[in-house]
Amino acid sequence: MAQLIVRQLDETVKSKLRQRARRHGRSTEEEVRDILSNAVRKEEAASSRPLGTRLKARFTRMGLDKEIPELRGQPAKPANLVR
Repeated sequence: MAQLIVRQLDETVKSKLRQRARRHGRSTEEEVRDILSNAVRKEEAASSRPLGTRLKARFTRMGLDKEIPELRGQPAKPANLVR
């Protein structure tokens, strides 16, 4: 197993980590390991979803409820930014 040393951690953060660990019935070290593992897992899960799915999920929260057409296999077209 690897070790990680975190320097210059704010005392407030350290205190809150201890409190959180106590609530979960484990040591501060176990709590930090769990937090880091979950953060990496969530990032991997989010990035493993296709880009279109992630975009749709993001914009659905903003009111976009239309289907976004699939463009796979079509040639790229330059954007026309001049009116």
